[in-house]
Formats: sequence, C-alpha cells, structure tokens
Amino acid sequence: MNEQKISANGDLQKPAWYYDTHDHDIINLLSTGPESAILELGCGTGATGQKALATRKAGRYVGIEIDQTAADIARGFLSDVNVGNVETIDLSHLHGSFDVLIASEVLEHLVNPWNALRRLRMCLKPGGMVFASSPNIAHWQIIRALLKGQFRYVEYGVMDATHLRWFTPESYRDLFTDSGFVVQALFPVRKMGWKAELADRITGGRLTHIFMKQIVVVAQLPPAAS
Repeated sequence: MNEQKISANGDLQKPAWYYDTHDHDIINLLSTGPESAILELGCGTGATGQKALATRKAGRYVGIEIDQTAADIARGFLSDVNVGNVETIDLSHLHGSFDVLIASEVLEHLVNPWNALRRLRMCLKPGGMVFASSPNIAHWQIIRALLKGQFRYVEYGVMDATHLRWFTPESYRDLFTDSGFVVQALFPVRKMGWKAELADRITGGRLTHIFMKQIVVVAQLPPAAS
C-alpha cells in the first residue's frame, strides 16, 4: 500500500488528496435546479458540492464527512457540513429535507451500508432521488487476480484497503431495493472501451457485469401517498 498511514488506534488513514476529489459524473446526471436541496455522504473537502452550487444544480448543499480536516475545508463551500460517522451520528435534524442524496464511492467503506441507507432515506423528501456509485468486485481484472490466488489490498480502487464491503452490480442494486428505494437505472461510471463493448456484444450482454469497473445506481423513494 502506498502512502497509507496508521492512526494511533491502528486504523488506516487516507492521504489528504483523497478528500479533495470531485465527482462530475454524478453532477452531470442531475436534473435538479437552484430550488433543490442536496445531501452528500462523504463530501470530502466539498469539491462536488461546490460544482453543484456553481452550476445551479442546487441552492442548498449539505455534506456528511467523517474526517474533521476535510469537513473544515468543505464548510467554506457548502451550506453546512455534519461531522461524524453516518452510521452513528444523529440525523434527525435532517429528516425530510432533501431532494437528492449523493453517495459516491462511500457505502463500501461502511460496516452496515444497509442500515446507513435506511437512516439516510429518512433525510429525503417523498419521491427523493439517490445517486450512488461503488467499485465492482466482479470486474474481470479482479476475477483474473482471484484465478491467480491474489487478493491484494491497495491504496485506492476496487481493492482499497479501507473497503469493508464489496458489491457486484446485482448486489449493489439489492442494497438499494432492500433499503426501500426503487432502482431506476444501473450502469457503469465510465463508458466501456471498444474491446469490452465488442466482448459484451459477442456474449449477448450476459457478461456485462465483468466489464463494469464502477457501478452507478440511480434510485428513488416512493412518492407520498395521495
């Protein structure tokens, strides 16, 4: 593992650059406007939220961030930042407040992402949307490594040493349906390369899951009963 540090209690710590990343892929999917409120799980230093506010995809953008240093920076860009572990902090003051939840490359770091999603679901308005992404453990490169007997942790990516959970496209979909959401779409973060597209066509789409390095899920809460 490169550059990963160990904290005083023995936990792995991420390098500073990890919290300064942004997810324009998710922002580009949003059809929201300046009247919308967005909640981001794992907002880091606020780069994604800053982009959403600058492009008027949201008028209010609130983050949840476990790293205090990153959260302090994010406060300079976002409407508000809640510091702590989403699995344990009090979210009651956020209930029913948001049109969209963004959870990009973060649920795999949680002990119980199913319970965390159920807690976060309470923060959305009826009919609220969630846009989430996670690495795919069924990608062909991981399968190839397993065939060689390898299961090596690295600094980031599918085999990130701080991941506690791994998902295939099917199990990632199940994570959301089991948590009360209706999945509207599931697709790769990046368009497949031409070789993968050719192999996908040759196999009739039966092996699409092995060519998808990162999974995106777009899901929605059921609307309020009329």
